Amino acid sequence: GNIVSIHSQRSVRVILSEPRSYEETQEIADHLRSRRSVVVNLQRVRTEQAIRIVDFLSGTVYALGGGIAKVGQNIFLCTPDTVEIQGAISEMLDEQDDYTRSR
Repeated sequence: GNIVSIHSQRSVRVILSEPRSYEETQEIADHLRSRRSVVVNLQRVRTEQAIRIVDFLSGTVYALGGGIAKVGQNIFLCTPDTVEIQGAISEMLDEQDDYTRSR
């Protein structure tokens, strides 16, 4: 009667999102509220919309105690409070850009 499964961890889901308009941002926020990490590719939206989307998602992850990190050009990783982001890929990309410009 006192048996407990040690394999009780459920699978983790990461959502890939490529919004084409600001209106799709709420769906991304809903995934975060459901404690799912989301990789957001903003390469298909205009710069003004991309800024609005990042602002909205920054507020969302702040309110949920999560995190947001740039992982590539116009690509962001948004995580709930159950996921910790370590490191910074964007710094390596900037160093690579500096390297290719100097050659």
